[in-house]
Amino acid sequence: MKIENLIDAFQPAQSTPPRTLMAFFRWALSGAWGVLAGAAVLSAAAGTLEVITALVLGLVIDLAISAGPAQVLVDHFWTLLACAAFFVVLRPLVFGLSASANAIVVGPNVNPLVLSRLNRWTMGQNVTFFDDDFAGRIAQKQMQTARAVTDVASETINVVAFALASLVGSALLLTTIDWRIALVLAIWLVGYFSLISWFLPRIRKRSAGRAGARAMVSGQVVDTITNIKTVKLFALAEHEDRAALGAMKVFREKSLYFGYLAAGFRFALMTVAGALPVLLIGGALILWSNDQATAGDIAASGAVAIRISQMTGWVSFTLMAIYSNIGEIEDGMNTLTPPHSLVDVENAVELNKVQGAISFENVTFSYGRDTGGVEGIDLVLQPGEKLGIVGASGAGKSTLVALLLRLYDAEQGRVTVDGVDITQSTQESLRRSIGMVTQETAMFNRSARENILYGNPDASEEDLIEATRRAQALDFVKDLKDHKGRVGFDAHLGERGVKLSGGQRQRIALARAILKDAPILVLDEATSALDSEVEAAIQIALDQVMEGKTVLAIAHRLSTIAQMDRIVVLEQGKIVEQGTHDVLLEMDGLYKRYWDRQSGGFIRLNEAAE
Repeated sequence: MKIENLIDAFQPAQSTPPRTLMAFFRWALSGAWGVLAGAAVLSAAAGTLEVITALVLGLVIDLAISAGPAQVLVDHFWTLLACAAFFVVLRPLVFGLSASANAIVVGPNVNPLVLSRLNRWTMGQNVTFFDDDFAGRIAQKQMQTARAVTDVASETINVVAFALASLVGSALLLTTIDWRIALVLAIWLVGYFSLISWFLPRIRKRSAGRAGARAMVSGQVVDTITNIKTVKLFALAEHEDRAALGAMKVFREKSLYFGYLAAGFRFALMTVAGALPVLLIGGALILWSNDQATAGDIAASGAVAIRISQMTGWVSFTLMAIYSNIGEIEDGMNTLTPPHSLVDVENAVELNKVQGAISFENVTFSYGRDTGGVEGIDLVLQPGEKLGIVGASGAGKSTLVALLLRLYDAEQGRVTVDGVDITQSTQESLRRSIGMVTQETAMFNRSARENILYGNPDASEEDLIEATRRAQALDFVKDLKDHKGRVGFDAHLGERGVKLSGGQRQRIALARAILKDAPILVLDEATSALDSEVEAAIQIALDQVMEGKTVLAIAHRLSTIAQMDRIVVLEQGKIVEQGTHDVLLEMDGLYKRYWDRQSGGFIRLNEAAE
């Protein structure tokens, strides 16, 4: 196995993410701990060699002084050669292995390991989670948290393990010179760690605040860019600029708050670090002046003192970065790891070979509010039945469809498909059984081919072309060309399909639904963005697509659902009328008023034209 594959960078987590820091680290890095421990051992070995370097330096000086210039090479050739091998062979080898472990094994693998786990967990959240936040902020939190976990793991291995080994080794080395020198180092370390323990929790807290403010800037900017056409149409660029500047101002203030503390931390540590060479070299000189230490001991003490002093700055920066990252991890963890509120039950049923029988049994859902949604819905669809759904805006039409798709769970009652309570089936198998064409068609900034194949990623090229043709989309898809020169099915559609007209997006969505070929089909204003000529052609395609399927069609344009087997009329979340088109007209109720309003308007327009 190649060393870069020692960590499986895309291994799924075996449990849900915890909401406490250390447990979250264990979850995020599970499956990689053995390799991380090995990398830490290599780093500690490199740190130990730093101490041995000072020891070797002191040994060479003592040998040179004791043997004199004329005899040192003659008397100690092999010892000096071994010292040279230490510097030229052993030390570079261990440092190289340590660097490779961090740069090749840890860094490139831990980030995708954590990011993939966070992304999988986030995608499992229900739609309310995404409705309540900025898309850009959620993405920023994922990237921020994965990077911060990677940095903490990498720096802990690269610096903390190295520094601890160096400090322990230094203490042992100084003990061989004189226990009093070692005691001076021990006292200094107490002061050093006391300083760190005061600063780092505060750095952690302020870093979390800075991370939250940074994510809010990203969310605000992405929200503006996502809706840039609306911004321009309403001439509110200045308003959006003020909103962005407001978020940036908060971020700047949080950054300054963090920066003042970071600067004070750096200054205090440098002062403490500067005292160490004075203490250790001064102590060794006092011992030497009393014939209790050699010149080599002075050199070794000086080398250790200077190295630890230099390392103090390096370690202080690293520890500050680690605690900053911990603050960012906690901030991201709080956003990304709430438990899933809509999950499959244990031993959930897979819906296979669905016939398309649907039943709403006394279903009530109001989004946790006092008003809105649906109330007491009793509705049964037989396999292959075509049902039209009519009602004013806010009557509950889309809520009914969302409950069928189990984007939400009913607060009362239940929804069944082929007699199976959908809360007892897997969400994936339920949604695989339902095709959907909506008024606001979701498009990815990917190729036309990828967008259409979303209905069935395994479809053949022939099936792709046939579905596109049946959706009356083949002609315009062939003529597509993006800014990179990609054409036809390979052309990219822009974010949310902005390079297509509303009618073109709906035809792409219809082609996608044709490829999916699900036994249940939901049409939510599926032809609303089409002109009359294209709608007529699409209606023929829809009639073919609907054949043999159970269909729920939401429409404001009543002419598009007049031929349905049955039509239900919703008002304030309740079914107030149902029947065929002709029966509803004879009832002379709400549906009749809707029909008269639409057909009467068309008649008056025709009369004016004449």
